[in-house]
Amino acid sequence: MGMMQEFKEFAVKGNVVDLAVAVIIGAAFGKIVDSLVQDVIMPVVGKVFGGLDFSNYYIALNNQDPHLTLIEAKKLGAVLAYGNFITIALNFIILAFIIFQMVRLLNKLKRTGPAAPEPEAATPEDIVLLREIRDSLKK
Repeated sequence: MGMMQEFKEFAVKGNVVDLAVAVIIGAAFGKIVDSLVQDVIMPVVGKVFGGLDFSNYYIALNNQDPHLTLIEAKKLGAVLAYGNFITIALNFIILAFIIFQMVRLLNKLKRTGPAAPEPEAATPEDIVLLREIRDSLKK
């Protein structure tokens, strides 16, 4: 079997296709969570802590003016952008929690899914014989 034939068999397996779909959906879902964190959660957290914007928190490593925005400070040299790290870490925690809840729900559905019907118990032989006798007597 040639290498191309082996690759073709590998590529069309259900697991590979499922994985590709999961990666695409995961990337799109990641963007949704990223927007949720940056556009909804972090402004509320910043407001609670006195109007702070975590995304602009940094430590200047090249003697930049500490009152500059993160983008301006990066143009002047290296910075340690720990505020951006806080935002991304929060993004990860939310995404991990949502995925955990989804897996938990799927596992719960698997456990409580429709039970397979139990096969009917075989009728005992003496009952079958009695039914045959009854049917013969009726005729």
